[in-house]
Amino acid sequence: MILDMRPVCTFTDYFVIATGRNPRQTAAIWDEVHGRMKHEQQLLPRTIDGKQEGTWILADYLDVVLHVFTPEARDYYKLEELWNDVPEVELETAVAG
Repeated sequence: MILDMRPVCTFTDYFVIATGRNPRQTAAIWDEVHGRMKHEQQLLPRTIDGKQEGTWILADYLDVVLHVFTPEARDYYKLEELWNDVPEVELETAVAG
């Protein structure tokens, strides 16, 4: 899920929210995103949090904040409900843009 945060906050443009089945899979998702961002876009996150636990990995790329949750953590924090007043961006639109 991609949320367009521009209408409601100044610290980032988008939230990207993903879910892995367990902490090991969240770590694998993070590793893949991090590797691609580093090698294909030459981008490194300003901060990374939660890698050790793996239930909620947060990577701040300034314009984009990546959230990778386990199902339990995603259900607990409910970012989609917290930010339900912001538009969701379709993946095809994000890739084309």
